[in-house]
Amino acid sequence: MAAPREMPERRLFGRRFLTDPARLFQHNAWDNVEWSEEQEASARSKVQENSSQLLPQDKQEEYEVNAKRYWDEFYKIHENGFFKDRHWLFTEFPELAPNRNPSQNGDSVREFSNKEESNNEGLGSCDNRHCSLETRAENQLNLIKSTPKICTEELATQKYSELNQSDGDYPGSSASYRILEVGCGAGNTVFPILQTNNDPGLFVYCCDFSTTAVDLVQNNAEYDSSRCFAFVHDLCNDQSPFPMPDKSLDVVILIFVLSAILPEKMQCIVNRLSRLLKPGGMILLRDYGRYDLAQLRFKKGQCLSDNFYVRGDGTRVYFFTQDELDDLFTTAGLEKIQNLVDRRLQVNRGKQMTMYRVWIQCKYCKPATPQL
Repeated sequence: MAAPREMPERRLFGRRFLTDPARLFQHNAWDNVEWSEEQEASARSKVQENSSQLLPQDKQEEYEVNAKRYWDEFYKIHENGFFKDRHWLFTEFPELAPNRNPSQNGDSVREFSNKEESNNEGLGSCDNRHCSLETRAENQLNLIKSTPKICTEELATQKYSELNQSDGDYPGSSASYRILEVGCGAGNTVFPILQTNNDPGLFVYCCDFSTTAVDLVQNNAEYDSSRCFAFVHDLCNDQSPFPMPDKSLDVVILIFVLSAILPEKMQCIVNRLSRLLKPGGMILLRDYGRYDLAQLRFKKGQCLSDNFYVRGDGTRVYFFTQDELDDLFTTAGLEKIQNLVDRRLQVNRGKQMTMYRVWIQCKYCKPATPQL
């Protein structure tokens, strides 16, 4: 009997391929675009140049200390109008959809609309979590440096400490399928899940560092406290409690969130999140890959450390490799289901411009039985 064929390490993320360069501007985007050696060398050179001058340590500490204020101001400025609802998630991550099929994993092929994915990805913006028009952002810095707002996380800590989780007295305790989105923003992932997945046993938790973002979610007309619980949470504070006990979640979602965190703190965060998963539970991630357009556009003087930068509005972003993410998740005791690079060529047909995006998508599962 022939040996079973090993599945390829990479899959084709979409079905629109640029085989004829003359057709470049016929569509908004092309999938699975391979880079030439010259293009990769050019990207590497740009990163070496824009990271050759690091910000002074005192400035770096200021961005860390004031991180919450920068994100609060971002959501005060943009509210819920910056990001488009991520309906593509159900193709990429069928674990979030009704009639979910656990057998659907890293070999599924996505067919979501490139137009939807590329919202706010034009020449005036560089990344999914931000507009990167530096002049606009810099003009907003004076708003950010105002009196710090009162954080409601202390109130949340007091509230959660009063819950007796061991007795099942916590939000969503009667649900049969529990999802947590970390870094929920204004709800562009949470609300599509609630609208699309009508499973009566579903309960969705969502949290954000920004009090303003959580307020936007809770005040949205679609917010249903019988199916959803939004709360303020600082992932970097290991004393900050979650409203649910360990081993209670089926899915944790990280969409362009881990990259916003100080690299030295990432492992501790992944460890904490992995403890929340049931055996067989899964972390779903999509984030920035090394040499993404957003990284190449940073100017000298915006680099904090290797592949970690500060934007004009004070928020920060890291650009991952597959191996770095694999190390984070496997060190936390999770097993790889999927770890893939999505290289996409986006096109501005009006301006005849091209934009090369690099994202990484991962699925890591908690073993059904403890690892020895």
